[in-house]
Amino acid sequence: MESTLGKWRKSSYSGSGDGDSCVEIASEPVRVAIRDSKDRTYGALTFPVSAFTAFLDTLKAER
Repeated sequence: MESTLGKWRKSSYSGSGDGDSCVEIASEPVRVAIRDSKDRTYGALTFPVSAFTAFLDTLKAER
């Protein structure tokens, strides 16, 4: 399925088995959208790239 943001893709951690229980992401230069892969009808959350990058950096630092 395509979005206005481009092609949706799943996390590289989604693997087989529970691979459908993850989030999908679509991006363009200025924003990123994420959605639940189990029920795409719920819509997506959209963030500025800088905010999403800061969020990911914080998650990585907490590991």
